[in-house]
Amino acid sequence: MNRLHKGNRSVKIQHIFSALLIVVVLTLGGCATTGDVEQQTVVSKTDPYENFNRKIFGFNDSVDNYVAEPVSNAYKWITPQFMQTGVFNFFNNLKNINVVINDVLQAKFSQSAEDTGRLAINSTLGLGGLFDVAKNVGLEQNEEDFEQTLAVWGVPQGSYLVLPILGPSTARGIPGAVFDTAANPVSYIGMPVQLLSMLNARASAEGALKFIDEAALDPYVFTRESFLQWRNHLATDGKAEASFDMDDLEDESLDGDNGAAFSQDSSGDANASDKPGFALRLDEKTKEIERVSYSFSSVAQSFDATARSFEEAGNKLDELEKSKRLR
Repeated sequence: MNRLHKGNRSVKIQHIFSALLIVVVLTLGGCATTGDVEQQTVVSKTDPYENFNRKIFGFNDSVDNYVAEPVSNAYKWITPQFMQTGVFNFFNNLKNINVVINDVLQAKFSQSAEDTGRLAINSTLGLGGLFDVAKNVGLEQNEEDFEQTLAVWGVPQGSYLVLPILGPSTARGIPGAVFDTAANPVSYIGMPVQLLSMLNARASAEGALKFIDEAALDPYVFTRESFLQWRNHLATDGKAEASFDMDDLEDESLDGDNGAAFSQDSSGDANASDKPGFALRLDEKTKEIERVSYSFSSVAQSFDATARSFEEAGNKLDELEKSKRLR
């Protein structure tokens, strides 16, 4: 029986859904549809290889539908819930080695100490990471990888790319993934363990993948925008601020009904930004961005609350099922 936000998937899906929900307003509002998904045209400077990327996206989707999803469903069917949770915690704990390394590379020394403590506690008291003991003492899981480190070092994001089997990435993400793979102990353990890691990752992403398929008019665009928004959120530690192109604002104002307020007046003053009309437009644009940012934040918070309620409901269902078995 499938349940939304089971124990080992709830936290990860909460973060994924929060990012997805923020982007859904942008994506669904910005897509120009003509009736068929294939006919949608979405201009994106970050995706110059969209035609090629869409073909790889379709290939990956077919592989997931006919291979990954059936195997993942079989894994969830034959594996008890407590074992799924233990497997998730085990691989998540190993990932903290990479997190600590990138903490140091980004000069986040205080966070590095906390993540080192989390790794030590879960590796010992948590029996090799099978139990997330550190969370109970206030040490939450942080997300750091080498792509974020490259972003902190000033390396540009580059073009959006869809890789065969591996999925969404960027030009900056490819060397980042190589480093992260080299720093992950799972890469050196053996194929059976690596396969288990991939099965666990696919099972954990089940809810998010279904959400994309059901909610998106164009799953490719939805995935792209969500992925880029999520990576930007990680790279800036959630401090990314809404911005707009000042040149575009000036061009728009010059072409509008109030163009005279921005253009050179009869006195020959060419400093358009000193005109009252420009200041008024700029203030209105700033307030609009603040309203949108606040609404996105509110939606994300409410969705997190809903996700937590699903998690609590799932836990109650688990307890009810256990009580029935005891009877």
